[in-house]
Amino acid sequence: MFYLTLIICFISSILLTPAVKWLAFKIGATDKPNQRKVHQKIMPRMGGLAIFISFIIGVLILQPESSYTLPIMVGGVIVIITGILDDMIELSAKIKLLGQLAAALVVVIWGGAQVEMINLPFGGVLHFGFLSIPMTIIWIVGVTNAINLIDGLDGLAAGVSSIALITIAGMAVIMANPFVAIVAGLVLASTLGFLFYNFHPAKIFMGDTGALFLGYIISVLALLGFKNITVISLIIPVIILGVPISDTFFAIIRRFVQKKPLSAPDKSHLHHCLLRIGFSHRQTVLIIYAIAAMFGLAAIIFSMSTMWGAIIMIGVLLVAIEIFVESIGLVGDDYQPLLKFVRARNK
Repeated sequence: MFYLTLIICFISSILLTPAVKWLAFKIGATDKPNQRKVHQKIMPRMGGLAIFISFIIGVLILQPESSYTLPIMVGGVIVIITGILDDMIELSAKIKLLGQLAAALVVVIWGGAQVEMINLPFGGVLHFGFLSIPMTIIWIVGVTNAINLIDGLDGLAAGVSSIALITIAGMAVIMANPFVAIVAGLVLASTLGFLFYNFHPAKIFMGDTGALFLGYIISVLALLGFKNITVISLIIPVIILGVPISDTFFAIIRRFVQKKPLSAPDKSHLHHCLLRIGFSHRQTVLIIYAIAAMFGLAAIIFSMSTMWGAIIMIGVLLVAIEIFVESIGLVGDDYQPLLKFVRARNK
């Protein structure tokens, strides 16, 4: 029944996306070209509505039993409404943040999806106490915005999200967490159906409707899949979401270095940098897919490592990310502390 439902979600998404495309033009949910945008013509957005409806169809068929199901659905409706309004009338950053906070609060307060404690590597337990709720909300809102920030090329956010969902579902199966595996599978099938229209050259964008929903659901599933465990295991969802999290992290560093406000938009994200050094639109998307897949594989290997093996792996990953970031100029052309150090040592 599960695999049949995945097929139904996939086909529903393929059938619903053209209808959502028509609706987007009808209600003015379109994306107009400007100096920051890569596309050159008016494009329909709000495609995430097709992903969400297909996902709802899957949930109604399978009806996964969990106390988290209803809170996740209600939170999903809140982010979808926020996304639709933003795709139509471009909400202010504060209003969008309020929508994300409301969705996070529903899942955390009502659903009880929060990291309350972790087992420390060398013995003992760390209880977060009153910090548990704010830390969990920051995680959900942070990942939601990270997915939103990478939604800059055809098929990019949908593909990276799909790779993260495959990893989360696979690890949920390994860890015997059927609820997370089922929900991740339903979202994955719905997203792949939409990707049929969204891969370059895209016929429709997912818009904030899709980016906010995917960021929200991925952050919650990552949380439910790895909550209340060891410090080392708590890093697994961070590795799985390595592409959006690192892009967001270095965007913050970039704005700090350039003395710009954090909310200031720019054209220096990962995909912009790859385009600037000569890769085509499609090549850039495929390169980032490959990076996301490597992060997913690293997360699986990481979960099976010994503690010291995991620590060494984190170190190698951090150095590799820093070298890559400096090589493509993600923070800025002059930001090359590690490369300059290596060159100085080799003289």
